[in-house]
Parts: sequence; structure tokens; C-alpha cells
Amino acid sequence: MSDAETFGSRLRAHRERAGKTRAVLGGLVGRSGEWVKALEAGRLLVPRLPMLLRLAEVLGISDLADLTGEQSLPVASVTKAGHPDISRIAAVMQRPAVPAGDPTSVETLTSLVDQAWRIWHESSTERTAIAGVLPGLLNDARRSAWRLEGVERRHALVELARVYHLAQLYLAHQPHPELVWLAADRAMAAAQEADDPGAIAAAAWYYAHVYRSSNLIEEAEQVLMEALAVLDPDAGVDPLARWGQLHLGVALGRSKAGRAGQAWRAWDLAEEVTRRLGSGYVHPWLMFGETVCAVSAATIESDLCRPGEAIRRAAIIDYLALPSRTRRAAALIDAARAHLARREEIAAVHLLGRGLRESADTIRYSPFARAATLELAGRRGTTGEDARELALAMGINW
Repeated sequence: MSDAETFGSRLRAHRERAGKTRAVLGGLVGRSGEWVKALEAGRLLVPRLPMLLRLAEVLGISDLADLTGEQSLPVASVTKAGHPDISRIAAVMQRPAVPAGDPTSVETLTSLVDQAWRIWHESSTERTAIAGVLPGLLNDARRSAWRLEGVERRHALVELARVYHLAQLYLAHQPHPELVWLAADRAMAAAQEADDPGAIAAAAWYYAHVYRSSNLIEEAEQVLMEALAVLDPDAGVDPLARWGQLHLGVALGRSKAGRAGQAWRAWDLAEEVTRRLGSGYVHPWLMFGETVCAVSAATIESDLCRPGEAIRRAAIIDYLALPSRTRRAAALIDAARAHLARREEIAAVHLLGRGLRESADTIRYSPFARAATLELAGRRGTTGEDARELALAMGINW
């Protein structure tokens, strides 16, 4: 077999193992299903490194050698840049013993966790900002959840789960994927021990992210549906918002699996919740609201290989209505993905640059943003020049 045919057979095996159709895989890397078919049949040359990296990320391949059969190259070494404080955060996460000392009162702990979430959403360098408080907050929350009793302990467990959600966000796209799973699992354990439906709903939302990123779509939906079963949307504004967000998570999983009708039915339920909550409502730290729902609709269109519709939806989104720099930057990354799928490379670079101004950390540590920028930096003319400047700002060696 030729190199192209051998590569094609590996690509097909990994695609089928990931449960993705050719159209879905093509859409996720900005190409068509026919392009994937031609690659698998050996009718096209093996793609260049940036595209290989994008394929590996989407298929959950950790070493490029599994796809190319050549020298080992960990995908994370190119697409995932380690944050300077990652070792310090990892050490706290991996510490088995509960820190010594007196517990923090529930009122103080809740105030500290609220403040940490504001830091995360309001900073343009959220990982750097949160790294300054996360180790101490993890220790405080663990200590309080262990040493307090009764109702106070349940409240402390809810706050501990919220701290682990922050840890999961910090650890995402870092060279320690096992710690992302650890954070998600500990958050769910804390929420369940607290026997708090709202905390379980939030933990399910973040656990589903981990499952989807590992192409475990059915597992993601299961954890969301189990949380929906214990949550009462009529119990107040906050439970209703969390109920809507869980349906949004279901929609995102189904779209990633290419199940369009089921995805839009779940999205409709989430969108109905935003109407019940009223225009302008945004959950204070989960950020669920009408803007997040609109952003998710554009993401669903991209995942369903409808970049034109994704661009149309993204064009009318009022990003400033979303009071989170990191969420705005993530939405701009999704819009750039849709433009790149349409070969609108100048628009993609522009959107990534805009995202960098919103949140340098979100863009800098996004595997898609890094791989796409690396690919576009090889273009001639204005696109390549702008992409190379963007790569420099992102800390990518070009």
C-alpha cells in the first residue's frame, strides 16, 4: 500500500472507532465528507501537520504516530501549551490528605467562591488570574467539607463542587488530561454527598464536557439525563436555569453525534427556558441565558456541518450581552471554525484575533485556535501575515 492508502486506512479505523460519519468528521475540521472519503481511499496525499493535528484532536488521538505510522509526536506537545502554574495546581489536586487547620465558615467560603468565579469570567487572562487563588480555595473548601457537620457540611460540599468546576476549567486543554477527569469526578461526588439537585445539575454539565471531549457522547447524555431526573424546574429561577442548561448540554452532544432532529428538540427546550426566565437573564456563574443559547445554536450548526447557517446565527449574536470574557472568546472561536469551514480564512483570523482581545488565555490554550492559526500562518499574503502575528501573540513558535 502507498503512504496515502496506509494513512487512509488508519484514519478510517480511528473515525469508525470514534463513531463519527465522514460528514461529521469533515465538518469538525473544516472540510467536506467527500474530502474525508478521498483521504480514506488514498486518493489524496497525507495532509500537512496542522491538519493532521486537527484530525487527531477531533478523533481523540494522543500520539500522531497512531495516525501516520511515523515517528512519535504527542498531539498535546503542539496543540496544548502548559500554563506556567500548572504544576502547582496539579500538586494540590493530587494531594490525598485533607489540609490541616480550622474550617472556613460557610458564609465566608461562599463569598470566596463567588469572588473566584467573578475573577474567572471578568479577566482577560483567566487562567493566570485564577491560579493565584485556586490552590488556597481548594484547600479551604476541602478542609471545610471534611470538618464541618450537618447542614453546614452540606453547604460546604456544594461550594467544594463549585471549586472543582473552576479547577476543571483551568485544567482543560492542559497537558494533564487525567486531572480534568479527576476534577469532574470529585465535583460530582461532592454534589451527590451534599444531596443537592442544583449542585448535581452543575456537576453533570461539567462532567458532560469531559465525556464529549473524549467522544463519549452516550455517556455525556446519560449523566445529563440522570441530573434532569432529580431537578425540579418549577422550584425557582435558579433550578429552572440549570434545567435549561442541562438540555443545552444534551443538544450539544447530539449535534456532535450528527443527530440533527434530536439536537434541535433539546435546544428548543433550553430556548423555551430562556423565554421563561426573561430577556437579559444570565445565571451569575454558569452563564446560562439567551445569549449562551444563541451561541450554542451556532455551535450546533457547525457540528452538523452547516457552516453557512452557523455564520448566519453568529452574525446576529450580541456577544457583549454575555458577561464573561472567556465565554465570549470561546464563542468567537466557534464562529472562526464556521468561517474556516467555508474557506473564509481572513474572517477566521479576524475572529480569532478578536477573541484574543477578549481573553488571551482562552485563545492561547484552545487546541482548535492553536492548530488553525498554525495552519493559516503558512498561507501567503495578508492571511498568512495576520496569522503569523496572531501566532506570535499566542506564544506559538512559527
